[in-house]
Amino acid sequence: MAHLINSDVFLAFSTYATIVILKMILMSFLTIYFRMTRKAFSNWEDTAVGNKNPEERKKMLQTNPDVERVRRCHQNDLENIIPFVVIGLLYALTGPDLSSALLHFRVFVGSRIIHTVVYVMALPQPSRALAWMVGLFTTFSMAYRVLTTALFL
Repeated sequence: MAHLINSDVFLAFSTYATIVILKMILMSFLTIYFRMTRKAFSNWEDTAVGNKNPEERKKMLQTNPDVERVRRCHQNDLENIIPFVVIGLLYALTGPDLSSALLHFRVFVGSRIIHTVVYVMALPQPSRALAWMVGLFTTFSMAYRVLTTALFL
């Protein structure tokens, strides 16, 4: 087991998993940016920043399409990146070829970055769906390797 953890595949997995996790964390800051610039907050206490007028604060308690778009994109990251990290770790531990592993990891990371750009910029479909499907199929491909390796031990 120690040789698997010290392998190039595990190092590659660690690198690409860190990239998508950081991307997911950065979505929080993008949400904050949109909330601040659109003056659209969901909690009363958040409206107090720089504003003491209760009537103006009430107007800030609103939903905004731009904020909601970023939040949905972040939610989609949570739904896809967490399974990638778990399945990718198991996949890395099956001892795949480095080239196959790099292909899986790079395709997934690329698909998530493209998905975010397409989602936030509201580019027309099927661009977002295609980016999402590529990432999903990549995760399923790794899951298939994990299951077939485990079944034939």
